[in-house]
Amino acid sequence: MKASSTWYKALLGVESSGDPDHPHRLFYDRLMSGDTLILQLHSWEDEDHPNLKGRDKAPVGHGVLLWFEVDDFDAAVERARKLRATVVEEPHVNPAPQHREMWLRDPDGYYVVLASRDGEAG
Repeated sequence: MKASSTWYKALLGVESSGDPDHPHRLFYDRLMSGDTLILQLHSWEDEDHPNLKGRDKAPVGHGVLLWFEVDDFDAAVERARKLRATVVEEPHVNPAPQHREMWLRDPDGYYVVLASRDGEAG
């Protein structure tokens, strides 16, 4: 979880909230852009949450797509490249919303899409 938190903070240019030394931070983090919650991360099997049990029952990321609309698409692409993120699809224009997208895999194998604002590429 800590490695994923570090990766997402670098990719999205966001920060963790709360006390960095709190024991809960070993398996849970809230990533914020100013006062806006962007993403919550939680380790598998570390607490008694019914949806975080049995990690081996399905492939990692099955059915999950994390989609982030960013104001700084070009800078986000550069951050992804600096992280040496696994690129699934290079930056391209999605013709339906007329925005740019880049598809990645995060350190845990989940699919991540960076997208500019709708209409930005039109």
